[in-house]
Amino acid sequence: MTDQTRKSCETPTSWRTRKALAGAAALLLAGLAAAPVATAAEQTHHRTRRGDLVSVTPVADRDAGQVRRFVADRGVAVDPVRYGVRAYRLTYRTVDPYGNPTTATGLLTLPKGGAHRLDLVSDTHGTMVKRSYAPSAGEDFGRIPSYLNASAGRAVAAPDYLGLGEGPGPHPYMDTRSSVTASVDMLRAARTAADRLGRPLTGDVYATGFSQGGQVAMALGKALEQGVDGRFRLKALAPISGPYDLEGQEIPALFDGRVNDTSGVLYTSYWLVAQNRLHPIYKDPAEAFRAPYAGRVEGLYDGSHEEDDVIKGLAPSVKDLLTPAFQERLRHPSGGLLDAMRAADHTCDWKPDVPVRLYAGDNDTDVPVGNARTCARTLAGQGTRVRVVDQGAVDHFGSFAVSAPQVVRFFDGVRARG
Repeated sequence: MTDQTRKSCETPTSWRTRKALAGAAALLLAGLAAAPVATAAEQTHHRTRRGDLVSVTPVADRDAGQVRRFVADRGVAVDPVRYGVRAYRLTYRTVDPYGNPTTATGLLTLPKGGAHRLDLVSDTHGTMVKRSYAPSAGEDFGRIPSYLNASAGRAVAAPDYLGLGEGPGPHPYMDTRSSVTASVDMLRAARTAADRLGRPLTGDVYATGFSQGGQVAMALGKALEQGVDGRFRLKALAPISGPYDLEGQEIPALFDGRVNDTSGVLYTSYWLVAQNRLHPIYKDPAEAFRAPYAGRVEGLYDGSHEEDDVIKGLAPSVKDLLTPAFQERLRHPSGGLLDAMRAADHTCDWKPDVPVRLYAGDNDTDVPVGNARTCARTLAGQGTRVRVVDQGAVDHFGSFAVSAPQVVRFFDGVRARG
């Protein structure tokens, strides 16, 4: 892949250094023991209750200087950093897309300083194809928001989502409903874990997320304001570069040049494979994908493949990936395909009663800025005018790199105003 191609992807390989990070994590975990927080009897008694905490495992302990270096090395401003952080992998009980009991994992990050009782940030991550990319599993790009927000003095709950990290089963990519249930249940597990770790939570929640996670953050904010759990109070919402409008923006952008070929192939194939488990889109992959990709595409999204390997195994463009007939179906969706799009496209149709900012970049060829503008218009139609923070000529990752510290400062300002 060229340098430009790498920059277009949501989790740039050039910043990953997977092998070095894996080695460091192994050394760290060798010295940190898992800390179960419930007896076997308690786990059996509560085995189907959503949000119950199964275990807590320490995964990182960094002083403020180490946090600054970690963030700066990935091209993100470090001025919000005030404290060191401790991070823990939480395993908790939730439900799968069909409502069946399952488990999921996520990252809880706490500041090494600040107030005794902590406000909570929910951070929902962007597209990840490999389990070990998830925030609780790999110390990488997905940890930046957790470390930034925690080092500013708040607890951070970052769900891995279903099927990523150490959660079983496949990841239901872009399934808004199950992403929200996993996120809400992560908040519940974080509340229990933080209390047991001696840093109880206030109940105030600040929601953010990037790309896929920006869309999840909007949906989570909606669920919190509608009273999904009365112990949590939404205080502010700040998603970054979310695909809020698949039908009207993201899908058309695949064909008019606003989405680059590499990202278009990755997102489209991932979405179709995952959504076909939930909606009747195709009976045989050959109905949607050209040969030879039809025979390999579903196996590439089993959670074990590197993003580069997935991209290398697929066509160079969406037009080369999909059959002509299925391209027409995407352009003029109906049935299960339209249902899958619209199930994700209602995250902005509500009236927030808290401060909201939408962050985006003009040169984003993964999630075009039109998504944020559509969301802002939809919110305005519900009676809430929100600010779109246009970061100018930055690409997808660039929109995150610029926005992430601004989100921390935005949350600081909301907190200061009470």
